[in-house]
Amino acid sequence: MAADTIAVGAKGVYRPQHDSWLLIDALERSNAVTGRRVVDLCSGCGVVAIAAAELGAGAVTALDSSPSAVRATQANALAAQVDVETVLGTWTQALEHEPFDVVVCNPPYVPVAPDTAPATVSSTGPMASWDGGPDGRLVLDPLCRTAAAMLTEGGSLFLVQSEFADPEQSLASLRMGGMDASVVATQQIPFGPVLHAQARWLRDSGRLLPGRVEEVLVVIRADKP
Repeated sequence: MAADTIAVGAKGVYRPQHDSWLLIDALERSNAVTGRRVVDLCSGCGVVAIAAAELGAGAVTALDSSPSAVRATQANALAAQVDVETVLGTWTQALEHEPFDVVVCNPPYVPVAPDTAPATVSSTGPMASWDGGPDGRLVLDPLCRTAAAMLTEGGSLFLVQSEFADPEQSLASLRMGGMDASVVATQQIPFGPVLHAQARWLRDSGRLLPGRVEEVLVVIRADKP
């Protein structure tokens, strides 16, 4: 799906960036989606959910806690002429549904200085799309702990995050939950406005070397036996 077909149409809705496209590319190369039941957590404008539908998923659900994001996903799915069920709610509500064959997620993962703004798992608004709390793991930790419960046997999780939010911790948590987890894609990108704004905090917390202005994104795939 081309970037110029995404008509977000709402202030504060996450617009597709490098992490979205890296996650979609991993899905395309995996051949894990066709004919399967997919849920896109923290869906934003719905670009990953729409890509899953275009890849031939049997059914796609997009879940986001922002009403604006849900409306944007509905509009973008209509424009792309694909069927995507949209659900307003936090990512944890996926646990209330029957297990999915594929779970995809581009969660908030940017480490944010504690005095920037209060962060909560259920918050909405512009910061909610990227604010991962002081260590970037506000959503990543509970998501990795519960991912297996969202999946059918033989199901797969595809998760994108920054190096600054400790991918090794995600891998360890997923493996502790009985899943076979590995990094399947990486990309080095220049800092955008968000990371530039948090660069001082990243340096102070020991995550960023002075003068460095690039980050590595990773896509983790975790398969449930």
